[in-house]
Amino acid sequence: MVPLVLVCVVALAAVAWFTPVMSVRDVEVDGVETVSSDEVLAVLDVPRGQPLLRVDTGGAAARVAQIPKVESVRVQRMYPSTIRVTVTERKPVVFVDAPDGTHLLDKDAVDYEVAPPPPGVPRLVTQSPGFGDPNTEAALEVLSSMPAQLREQVGEVSADSISHISATLHDGRVVVWGGTEKSERKGAVTLPLLTQPGQTYDVSSPDLPTVR
Repeated sequence: MVPLVLVCVVALAAVAWFTPVMSVRDVEVDGVETVSSDEVLAVLDVPRGQPLLRVDTGGAAARVAQIPKVESVRVQRMYPSTIRVTVTERKPVVFVDAPDGTHLLDKDAVDYEVAPPPPGVPRLVTQSPGFGDPNTEAALEVLSSMPAQLREQVGEVSADSISHISATLHDGRVVVWGGTEKSERKGAVTLPLLTQPGQTYDVSSPDLPTVR
């Protein structure tokens, strides 16, 4: 029985590998919003009619990942005849002013597009904004740690250094945050503090906040 089973397995593998019985007939693209499905299909480069087992899913995923707006991608074989591509797009967290326009940066500080910023995305001001810049990373960490109710009020986040970060709200008031330490505590202190009249709200020492 064992040799017979092995023969059957080999035969089925040969059918799947060499014949069009289980070949690519459909390609599904999920998760795209601003990236077009046509662009994904073009770089995916998986021809219809190719046996599923012969599709290099890793290579196909690597090609799609080269699209600047793509944060991550997964390519799967869905038997009997479908390739499924699941895309996660980059989302703008901040934008940076530059001579050639406004650059959008995602949560990992990846500069992936020159385009007008969507509503609610704050401006980032640092000496050298971008991936690998400590000040940029610190500013993004502060933004991500803020309560949503506070973060949606921020029009600009500035980082002169990793220990001197501040946020300017849409109404012009300034929150001096300091460094990234104790950010959860700082966020909890800032919201009630903003109910008091003032222009500058310093929560760099969250146990001794000041308003002036």
